Amino acid sequence: MKELKEYVISIPDFPKKGIIFRDVTGVLEDPDGYRAAVDALAEKLEGVEFDMLAGVEARGFLFASTLAYNMHKGVLLIRKKGKLPRKTLEKSYDLEYGSATIEIHEESVKPGMKVVLVDDLLATGGSLSAAASLVEMAGGEVVKIIALMELVDLKGREVLGKYDFESILKYEGE
Repeated sequence: MKELKEYVISIPDFPKKGIIFRDVTGVLEDPDGYRAAVDALAEKLEGVEFDMLAGVEARGFLFASTLAYNMHKGVLLIRKKGKLPRKTLEKSYDLEYGSATIEIHEESVKPGMKVVLVDDLLATGGSLSAAASLVEMAGGEVVKIIALMELVDLKGREVLGKYDFESILKYEGE
């Protein structure tokens, strides 16, 4: 079996010149790559006491739901604004060029519930920080944040400073 990093497809100059896009679909498309990624993320949760996993739209859904199924936990979907049908809590955050808003169902996180946030990538930390804020607004506690990949130079880890954060694959200055 290949090393996990070998399944990630690096695409130079996307979406603009000078950027190397780290495409997780190579991991997801290969059964060995997908299993290796899920197993590596699961290892980060050993000894962590939690009630629910929360996936950030959209690729975070894939990892959070697979982990939740394997660990017999519920899964919370953190969606883009306007995608959830019931009463929601929302949080906006800044992007490189503009802003975005994410939501959760208001009653999905019960007071005191321990939640693990899951995403495929930590870049600037905006979406994961907003997701953590949503869980806390609902009365939950973020006990861990995990991501498959981390773009270290974008310093998203600093934005998540108060949280227990771990990633599997780190990309620096590439």
